[in-house]
Amino acid sequence: MNWRGHFWTLGPFLRHNLLPARLPESHRWETSFEDSSVGTLRLSGRLSRQDGANTIVVIIHGLGGGATSYYALRAALCASRAGIDSLRLNLRGADRNGDDFYHAGLTADLDAALGSEALAGYDNILLLAYSLGGNMALRYLAGQPEPRVRAAATVCSPIDLEPCARTIDRPRGVFYRHHVLAGLKDIYRNVAARRDVPLPVREASRIDTIEQWDERVICPRHGFAGAEDYWAQTSACHVLEDIDIPTLFIASERDPMVSIDTVRPWLQNAKQLRRIVTSQGGHVGFPQKVDLGLGNGGTVEDQIIQWMLAPT
Repeated sequence: MNWRGHFWTLGPFLRHNLLPARLPESHRWETSFEDSSVGTLRLSGRLSRQDGANTIVVIIHGLGGGATSYYALRAALCASRAGIDSLRLNLRGADRNGDDFYHAGLTADLDAALGSEALAGYDNILLLAYSLGGNMALRYLAGQPEPRVRAAATVCSPIDLEPCARTIDRPRGVFYRHHVLAGLKDIYRNVAARRDVPLPVREASRIDTIEQWDERVICPRHGFAGAEDYWAQTSACHVLEDIDIPTLFIASERDPMVSIDTVRPWLQNAKQLRRIVTSQGGHVGFPQKVDLGLGNGGTVEDQIIQWMLAPT
């Protein structure tokens, strides 16, 4: 991985903040469901509709992100160009108004979203998941997914969580680690304002590694014995062979957050996935003209959505 990986990780983010794209119209979406530990939980998101569409793509954000993350907005724009609806989903807590916070394998959120009343009228559901959201989506697909899910795609997703966490926790990962933890701490502060949390906010705010966040925040809330137990139980690399739905897995050799060395060994045995490893791009950011070899043009999201609409 060289400077280009950093450029394509940071560049699209900065460009969006300076020159945000014009988005399709959307309205607030909500659903609620029961959690055995917390009780009634609410999920939110942004739903974009078009006349006559019977297909929707559900867009799942990465760690510390949400429905307003630039890549989720970019995906919604591409869905609109393709003539389909989109739901930019906030996992629990990501909208800063929830009563709980998510983890990498918490597929109950996807069950609730895809089974919601607002999605009941669609014949076809597609999943497009980024970064850690991709790990969650892959675990969901390996279980008992909603029968209307026709195809899925993940972009720059860690599927073996332990080496990924340890890579980001190294000194050279400090910028990305700080950015991700800032989002997680913001979610946590908002949850703590509504109910008891495992660790006082002041102590949580001092955590400076992913491992300690998982150990001291995620594990006590969600019942894992420790960070290594959490990583082992929720890493999607162990269930890839259980996926039957056409699924596209996209990774970048230059990704500074998800090292290709933590992904490639597992992909070799994932026969059900259409695997694409590109030498271009960074973490969820790519040049406009990247050709994924899928037989169609446009941005990465354009190509992904066209593939999902006609999976091979």
